[in-house]
Amino acid sequence: MGPSQKPNVCGRLSRRALGFFSRDAGMVQRTNLGILRALVCQESTKFKNVWTTHSKSPIAYERGRIYFNNYRCCISSVASEPRKLYEMPKCSKSEKIEDALLWECPVAGIQQPVLLYLAVFHVLPFSLIGILEINKKIFGNVTDATLSHGILIVMYSSGLVRLYSFQAITKQFMQQKLDLGCACRWGGTTGTVGEAPFGIPCNIKITDTPPLLFEVSSLENAFQIGGHPWHYIITPNKKKQKGVFHICALKDNSLAKNGIQEMECCSLESDWIYFHPDASGRIIHVGPNQVKILKLSEVENNSAQHQISEDFVILANREKNKNENLPTVTASGRVVKRSFSILDDDPEQETFKIVDYEDELDLLSVVAVTQIDAEGKAHLDFHCNEYGTLLKSIPLMESWDVTYSHEVYFDRDLVLHIEQKPSRVFSCYVYQMVCDPGEEEETTDKRSKTDHNNFKF
Repeated sequence: MGPSQKPNVCGRLSRRALGFFSRDAGMVQRTNLGILRALVCQESTKFKNVWTTHSKSPIAYERGRIYFNNYRCCISSVASEPRKLYEMPKCSKSEKIEDALLWECPVAGIQQPVLLYLAVFHVLPFSLIGILEINKKIFGNVTDATLSHGILIVMYSSGLVRLYSFQAITKQFMQQKLDLGCACRWGGTTGTVGEAPFGIPCNIKITDTPPLLFEVSSLENAFQIGGHPWHYIITPNKKKQKGVFHICALKDNSLAKNGIQEMECCSLESDWIYFHPDASGRIIHVGPNQVKILKLSEVENNSAQHQISEDFVILANREKNKNENLPTVTASGRVVKRSFSILDDDPEQETFKIVDYEDELDLLSVVAVTQIDAEGKAHLDFHCNEYGTLLKSIPLMESWDVTYSHEVYFDRDLVLHIEQKPSRVFSCYVYQMVCDPGEEEETTDKRSKTDHNNFKF
C-alpha cells in the first residue's frame, strides 16, 4: 500500500477473522477469563458470605442481578457488596408483575377443540412472529405443546412425542404478517396490534397436519436431543423402566452400543441425565453419590455405529460403614441378619443435590450435602470440565435443610444460594471471591523467584 492510500477496512476485517490481531477483544476476554479461573481455583482464594437477606416474595437471579418483590426491585451483585440498581414505583393492589403469564378459560361442559395458543416473538430486536393454536382436530388428543429451537413439540398422554418444523408451519399457514403497535384490520374490525381490546389475532391457522419430522414414545414425555452426531435420550414408556435411559441415534433410532444407562442406586429420588451444555456432545448422568460424564464415539471398524463410554466419574466423599453388612447377635446368642440397607441418598451421607456448568470458566460446579439430625452442611465443589479433577471446594456457612427447596448459582467470582423455607420465606446468601492478603503475600514471597504468574487483588 502506497503512502497516499487509505487503509482498506475490508482488509482489516478479513485479517481480524483470520486471527491477525493477537490483542483483539475476543482474545483479551479469553485471557481475562483464564486469569479469573486461576484466581478462583488457587488455594489462597476464599469465598466470603458478604450479604444475606430474607423476603416474603420469591427471589430470582439472572446474570449478576438479584430481583425481589416480583421483579420490582433489582439489586446488583457484581460490586464488592450488593447495591440497589432500581426499584419500580408501587402499583395498585389490583396489579402485579408475574414471571409467567397463563391464559385460562372455564370449561362450560363442552369439549373444546383448541388446547392452547402459543405466542412467538423475536427477542432482538423485539418483534412479533405470530400466534398459533394447537387444535385437537388437527393434532389429535394432544395434552401439551411447546416451541424450542425452531421445533414445535407436541405431547400426548400416551407418552408419544411428535416434532414439527415451526419454520415450515409459518411458511404454509401464516395468514397475515402482523407488527406490534401497527394498525391492522382483522375479522371485520380495525385495531392496533398488541393493544387492548384488539390484542394479537391468531395469524397462524394450522388447517392441516404439518409434515412430521420425528416421533418417539417415552415415559412421562421425557425426550432430549444432543450429541455429535445427533442422538436422543428417552426412558422406555413403562413405569417399571423409570430410571433406565436409552441413548439412540436420531437418524435411524438405532440404540448406541452401551446405550442403556441405568445407575445402580437405591434412593428415594430418581437420578437424572442430560446432554452436557458445553456443546461437546457428552452426557451428564447424576445420581445421589456419583456424577458420570459420558461420551459418544465411533465403534471401532464401524463408523456408522456409536458407543457410550465413561469420560470420567466424580464420587461423593463417603466412608463405607464397616458394620453395615455384619449380622446382629441378640442377648441369647441368636444371629439375626440385617433385612435392610442404607439408601444411597440417605441424608446422613454426602449426597449430590445440584450439578451445573459455568461456561465462561469451563468448570463443573457440584453441590454436596450432608445432614445429621437438624443440622445440614453443604459445600460447592469446582471440577475441571475436561478431566473431572477437583480444583476447589467452598463451604457454605448457612445450614442446609434437605426438605427445603434450594437453588445455587456460580457466576464467575460470585456464588449465590437461594432457599425457600416454610410459610413462603425466601432467603438469599451472596458469596464473593476474596483473597487472604497475609497468605497471598507469603505465597508470593516464596514463589516470586521462580514463578511470575501469581495473581493478587
